[in-house]
Amino acid sequence: MKLNFDNDAVRAQFPAVDRKINGNPCIYLDGPGGTQVPQRVVDKISEYLLHHNANAHGCYVTSLETEAIMENGREVLADFLGCEKDEVAFGESTTGNNIKLAFALARDLKPGDEVIITDIDHEGNRSPWKLLADFGAIIKSVKVDKETFTLSFDDYKEKLSSKTKVVAINWASNATGTITDVKKYIDLAHEVGAITIVDAVHYAPHKPMDVKAIGTDFLVCSAYKFFGPHLGVIYTKKETISGIRTVRVDAYDNAEPPEKFETGTPNFELISGTSEAVEFIADIGKKYVDHYKEELKGLKGRRKNIVSGMLAFDEYEEEMSLVLKNGLLEIPGVTVYCPPSNEPKTSTVSFTVKDKNAHDVAIYLANKGIFMWDGDFYAIEIINNVLKLEEQGGFVRLGLAPYNTMEEIIRTIEAVKEYCKL
Repeated sequence: MKLNFDNDAVRAQFPAVDRKINGNPCIYLDGPGGTQVPQRVVDKISEYLLHHNANAHGCYVTSLETEAIMENGREVLADFLGCEKDEVAFGESTTGNNIKLAFALARDLKPGDEVIITDIDHEGNRSPWKLLADFGAIIKSVKVDKETFTLSFDDYKEKLSSKTKVVAINWASNATGTITDVKKYIDLAHEVGAITIVDAVHYAPHKPMDVKAIGTDFLVCSAYKFFGPHLGVIYTKKETISGIRTVRVDAYDNAEPPEKFETGTPNFELISGTSEAVEFIADIGKKYVDHYKEELKGLKGRRKNIVSGMLAFDEYEEEMSLVLKNGLLEIPGVTVYCPPSNEPKTSTVSFTVKDKNAHDVAIYLANKGIFMWDGDFYAIEIINNVLKLEEQGGFVRLGLAPYNTMEEIIRTIEAVKEYCKL
């Protein structure tokens, strides 16, 4: 049965959708760079700062309230990720969390140890691990098929060895939307005793996550990609983080997970806003629990509602994504960079226009109130080096979110057609 998604109810929560540019209602297709934020998230951040603002570990009421808000944040994000609350840690960004993790793992690396990254990934999940070469590690990168925009599992198997200590892999590409079956990579990595890190920054806004099902040691994502503020979230598997010497000040050397991964005073107001963003997803999901009965078997409470919400978002976006992709493919001179239809992907659609710089296309669309990203989006290896698109300015990237509409997609396709006729 087709989902009857209540887009109006979603859009009503996002004040940004009422804005106009040059008389045109704004179309927010810039979600892969950061989604818009519902009013309730802004209110929650303000509420904390106005009524609960304090540092933790005090004996007075606002400090105690802050500790409760922190605890609630871990509980809510645990339901989002599918883990225990003491496996959720927060940091300033995903890149920052990866850098801290990389330097922690570096403390036990030996010269000649090997680290595997991928050619499809964002630099936030490449550069921190490349830094380990400074400690004597050998860095290997898994090749990507430039026809299908998928990772080569055969190349991965060739690069994996008994010397592999770290495998950092991307769950969904922020450039092409490609979804990788990370579990099979993780399972092989664990066979040789390697620690695994999954970059779920682009995956998290589109699909439900279950970190226990994929079996990873760490997973990173960013709240501002799923309707929240700028904050990094990291899943730290208890059995793994307990044995890692994290990078901290001496005053906190005896900290237990997940606090042992966090440095300095947490950003309490943003943690409050992040948990509210997940509550927004859960509240939307309540409406569709009956529609996804089979998929939700065994789940309960907030976790059930979150998964329901993510499934609804994914199904709603997928229909628009297909129309967008097919519409662009019909335009002469347009090349779309997406995996084949039989490969899993997110609703993100990237394209180029023949003999045109991506930035020029983006400026034209922006003046019509269509917001999107152009360039390499820090997916430098695949866009600039594998696909050789640096001189053309990389891609134009269109990302869908549940506040978008089919009417917006049609308007975007028409705008690209107009540009191609200039």
